[in-house]
Amino acid sequence: MKERERIGKRIAELRIEKGLTQARLAELSGVGYGHIARIEQGRYSVGIDTLGKLGEALGVELGFKPKEQ
Repeated sequence: MKERERIGKRIAELRIEKGLTQARLAELSGVGYGHIARIEQGRYSVGIDTLGKLGEALGVELGFKPKEQ
């Protein structure tokens, strides 16, 4: 799985856990609805600023962690 697919899947998981629609996440983050759909599908390479907006809207911090072995 490509990194953008993995990240997109995680964003979708977090959004669903929070009970948000893609449209509501778009409103909260200021990121276009169409972009969110493409990000979640792993079809769009997203910049750190956009990831930051999504993270803030989802109530999570961005960060790096060691890979699980």
